[in-house]
Amino acid sequence: MGKNSYDVIIVGGGIMGCSTAYNLLNADDRLKVAVVERDPSYERASTTLSMCNVRIQFSLKENVQISQYAFEVLKRFEEDMIVDGDKPDIRYRREGNLFLLDEDGRGVAQEAFNLQRGLGCQVEWWSPEQVKEHYPLYDPTGYVGGTFGPEDGHLDPYSLLMAYKSKARSIGAEFIKDEVVRLTTARNRITGVRLASGARLAAEIVVNCAGAWATEVARTVGVKLPVEPVKHQIFVLGIAAKLEGPLPLTILPSGLYFRTETGNLILLGKSMDEDPVGFDLTWDRRRFVEILWPELAEFVPAFDRLKLVRGWAGLYAVNTFDSNAILGPWPELKGFYLANGFSGHGLQQAPAVGRYLSELITGRPPALDLSVFHPDRILENKPLSEGGII
Repeated sequence: MGKNSYDVIIVGGGIMGCSTAYNLLNADDRLKVAVVERDPSYERASTTLSMCNVRIQFSLKENVQISQYAFEVLKRFEEDMIVDGDKPDIRYRREGNLFLLDEDGRGVAQEAFNLQRGLGCQVEWWSPEQVKEHYPLYDPTGYVGGTFGPEDGHLDPYSLLMAYKSKARSIGAEFIKDEVVRLTTARNRITGVRLASGARLAAEIVVNCAGAWATEVARTVGVKLPVEPVKHQIFVLGIAAKLEGPLPLTILPSGLYFRTETGNLILLGKSMDEDPVGFDLTWDRRRFVEILWPELAEFVPAFDRLKLVRGWAGLYAVNTFDSNAILGPWPELKGFYLANGFSGHGLQQAPAVGRYLSELITGRPPALDLSVFHPDRILENKPLSEGGII
């Protein structure tokens, strides 16, 4: 194999690319794997601009199982990712996720709850009175209750990413600072990539882990993906009163979500239909003042006085087809694998996705069948159908 030849080239060195590289080499350390990332500082990466939530509360069985595996991985992650005696600290805090329910959402929430419990998940159904009992600051008036996942939580996304990257590199992955400007093909099969530097890298397998930029990468070989980069904004709020304890990631039916952060801070966001598509990462103070704050203060009256400390924007790689992952080989181009369209769930799904891709590529039987996410459904116009929270 030549200097610029590889068994597998991974386009994108974010959490999905690093997990895939690690899992590939963990399965077979003889593989020659290259990860091409144009911005190793990760200033614009969706991974590092995430609130980094990990939750069990999904309504599709495979998404629940993906999270169950993530929980297993994260329990031992810091030990497994030690490199030369250096143990990462991902600051994993299992402070829970609380989904508030209104009457319209009760039915699908009950179905999802039953599914989760049937799969052995620790999930609780709370009445409005129980919500108030657990979190006295909340005003659950008008809600029929909530579902609480006590094992759900959050962690430091940058530390998680760097741990995966360091471990992957330590077992043989080559990280290349460059930009893939074109995938190369011959006779309906992938042959490698061409880089902005002018270099050409050869491989019979290329994995698209380009996140919000995945559609641009796929387009170079005529593959049309229903994935759009959608801006999401997070606001960091200072609160005057000292809280008695952490607040879970709390999600209202409107899409408003918030949780506590160390330093007596609140992180707040909301996805809205009018969120812009594109690569603009500016954030808008008026969005907080005019839209989010009034709704937050109605649910948490004690938050009627807050200080906006700062904000940031990141990108969701939104699958406009059915909001679920597009995962596996593209059937019309041999050797081209996709790990795209995670719609804001990518970070928590990376452990299972990286393992699954490594199994497909090395020919091992998958430990968890994720074929429901196969790209075939895009070509066949068969979106995944489910209710509740995907």
